[in-house]
Amino acid sequence: MEAPSDFCVVVALDDAGRVTLVRQWRYPWGESSWELPAGHLEPGESGLAAAQRELQEEAGLIATSWQPLALLHNSASLTAHSHLFLARRLSEAPTAREGSEDDMLVRRLPLAAALAAAANGNIVHAVTISALFLAQRAPEAG
Repeated sequence: MEAPSDFCVVVALDDAGRVTLVRQWRYPWGESSWELPAGHLEPGESGLAAAQRELQEEAGLIATSWQPLALLHNSASLTAHSHLFLARRLSEAPTAREGSEDDMLVRRLPLAAALAAAANGNIVHAVTISALFLAQRAPEAG
């Protein structure tokens, strides 16, 4: 099945070891979900460019260190991929959320707490869970 486009997911890890999560309403699920900043790639856009754009749009962050974590197949029945990145050396920037993201909340918590939330079912977004566990294993960027 053809999906509209690939998408990106960003683990933004600050100097204190905290990750940034966003909460938004997910209509298909009928509930709000805590997730990493993420979004679809625009036509012709690279995974990294989309990740940089989405991090600023959703979380109001800019990173100067970017590390690819993985390129995942989302499902055996979909052609789209997930581009996962680890972003470090963060600074604040203005957000530029879309209308559907007006209710978005931003939260920073230790990576270990985010991993625990994923393990106990409080984070249910599959690609967020994958990215968090990959980030935990990523080597320190130089």
